[in-house]
Amino acid sequence: MDKVTIEKMRDLLLAQKREILDTLISTNADFRAIVEEMDPKDFADVASDDIDRKMIEALGSQEIKRIRAIDAALSRINQGKYGSCMKCNKKIPPERLQAIPYAVLCVDCQKGEERRNR
Repeated sequence: MDKVTIEKMRDLLLAQKREILDTLISTNADFRAIVEEMDPKDFADVASDDIDRKMIEALGSQEIKRIRAIDAALSRINQGKYGSCMKCNKKIPPERLQAIPYAVLCVDCQKGEERRNR
């Protein structure tokens, strides 16, 4: 995957993370207080290290999973492994990454996982 595409995907992932956090800030007073106490440069790192107990309470389980998936995708970008299927190591199609930028499996491996989990 070329550098321009990787940077676009990083920006998309960060925008999705910011959207989740902004929604939480606007709807949850406890979460807003946590964020207001943070250094502004740390805002993008929320939930990537140790998550404060109140933050876990503020986040729904789906949001926690999504933030962790976004953080994992950002980590794969930093490691140069972004866009490769974690199971078969084939490239994940760009269309799939546009739809789900934190995807870890190619379409075939994802279908196999879904069949197994039924």
